[in-house]
Amino acid sequence: MWSPAQYHRYNNERSRPFFDLLAQVHLTDVRTIADLGCGSGELTSALAEQWPASRVWGIDSSPEMITEAKAHELPDRLTFECGDFRQWNAPAPLDLLFSNAAFQWVPDHHALLRRLFEMIAPGGALAFQVPGNFEAPSHELLAKLRTSEKWKSRVGEGASRHLVVQSPTWYLEFLTKLGMRVDAWETTYMHVLNGENAVFEWVKGTALRPVLAALSTTEQAEFCGEYSVLLREAYPSRSFGTVFPFRRIFVVAGRQ
Repeated sequence: MWSPAQYHRYNNERSRPFFDLLAQVHLTDVRTIADLGCGSGELTSALAEQWPASRVWGIDSSPEMITEAKAHELPDRLTFECGDFRQWNAPAPLDLLFSNAAFQWVPDHHALLRRLFEMIAPGGALAFQVPGNFEAPSHELLAKLRTSEKWKSRVGEGASRHLVVQSPTWYLEFLTKLGMRVDAWETTYMHVLNGENAVFEWVKGTALRPVLAALSTTEQAEFCGEYSVLLREAYPSRSFGTVFPFRRIFVVAGRQ
């Protein structure tokens, strides 16, 4: 259950890592592109604009997001489909396989990256970004609340999903062993968010979605009330806004 409107509430901050990743993809002759976890599609459109001769596929598991993305389609150039990219097969070898903030939802990055590697054409590239902030208060408090006596029977499962995300060094070594040329790095963005209890509003668009999907309307209100109090204390509002440090991991790997 995804809400495009909630996700886009801090759209500038969420889209910046996409363009920072894209800036490090140094490919010229790109004919085939897949965007895994494409969301509502406007950023996928930027890939089609960057390489106007390319054929681009956007894949996302959220029907709500794909409905939004359909507005950006270009016949025979840019299309979107709803599906699990763990099972998706590229119609042709890919010159660029791109993913912005999606792999953190998928277990077993060993198997995932091996499978994606096979879809990339010689001379092509894999470029992805994943959050690396799972030890931040926003996520530690959420995990603690989900696994508390009160809530663990309803939403405790999956609270430790962050364990699937590896370090930049791990991605560098793993993809190098596959024979790829790897550039891996990390960045901590110091977002300054506006609005009442801004970090809670941010998390409502991402990490809180699986929790809300598992709860009744009454339970949602109760859980959100408890969580929002914790976040307000962890991320106090200042005169200029709320500071929200956000670490992200980036990888661009070329297949030889």
